[in-house]
Amino acid sequence: MKIAIAKEIDESEPRVAASPDTVKKFKALGADVAIEPGAGTKSGVPDSDFTAAGALVSPEAVKDADIIIKVRRPEASELARYKRGALVIAIMDPYGNEAALKKIADAGVSAFAMELMPRITRAQVMDVLSSQANLAGYRAVIEAAEAFGRAFPMMMTAAGTVPAAKVFVMGVGVAGLQAIATARRLGAAVTATDVRPATKEQVESLGAKFLAVEDEEFKNAQTAGGYAKEMSKEYQAKQAALTAEHIKKQDIIITTALIPGRPAPRLVTAEMVRSMKPGSVLVDLAVERGGNIEGVQAGKVVDLNGVKIIGFTNVAGRVAASASSLYARNLFSFIETLVDKTTKALAVNWDDELVKATALTRDGAVIHPNFQPKSA
Repeated sequence: MKIAIAKEIDESEPRVAASPDTVKKFKALGADVAIEPGAGTKSGVPDSDFTAAGALVSPEAVKDADIIIKVRRPEASELARYKRGALVIAIMDPYGNEAALKKIADAGVSAFAMELMPRITRAQVMDVLSSQANLAGYRAVIEAAEAFGRAFPMMMTAAGTVPAAKVFVMGVGVAGLQAIATARRLGAAVTATDVRPATKEQVESLGAKFLAVEDEEFKNAQTAGGYAKEMSKEYQAKQAALTAEHIKKQDIIITTALIPGRPAPRLVTAEMVRSMKPGSVLVDLAVERGGNIEGVQAGKVVDLNGVKIIGFTNVAGRVAASASSLYARNLFSFIETLVDKTTKALAVNWDDELVKATALTRDGAVIHPNFQPKSA
């Protein structure tokens, strides 16, 4: 069994799909491990560290590999180098990318999307959305603090008192909770909102205040899988009115709201942005799905009358060393379930719920029910 760690060809992607620690674990599973030169450089892991862990560093790493692990979905130029039947495991971003999935299927590889991992107990250690969102939430606060021209904590000095920064977190998933915790640690006064009632207790447990219109619809606003439901127009209007008043008084807003497979919901209008004080900062973690904030631009900082809207993409990648380390562990934990411990050979159980949830392509076809081509 040969496992290959591919170097990302996207210049904007600094993460790598393995760590020296997971290389050792793959070796213990009985695998030969090869890695493309420089794959870990941007994450602070030199080739020598991978070599010391037992990996072969080679430009031909992916050739004849049974499993290829990556951060991002492979491009056509990469697919051409993979053998038919290989397993390719990455963050595939399949929604709205049917043409790219067809190319992967045509290449004859079996592709698995790590972000489709079901949210069940045994898969928690494989949950790439959580591991990366956790770091994105942390980094969003750091970016906001850097762009904000004042201190976060209240400071009482002989020269006068500096008031605590007011931070408002919109969307309390993994990223939002980490943003709340980080802003609190920096000494800010934090409020947060989410459409899911279960998050109120989580927000308050971190020392922040919860803001929501708590009516009957709010009490039932969560799917069985723990994701947010799209709310009615009436509820959205009531919540927007409450939020608009609150936003006027805030220094920093961090938005994290995403609905799987859908464009990001619009949470902050241009009018709300205009109501904020000059020097305020907004960070939009949903920019890659269209953004929660009106006027956000992917990869840019927009200045509107002194109010900054930060739209950095791949925010977890801005903490590349930590993000890579956690992602590598997610990958190893999943791959471990695909290997027969006795024979030390690849043994994919296609009926396993983890495989069914994540497998996109097999034997030249797109097999995931959510992404199969629509019949005419």
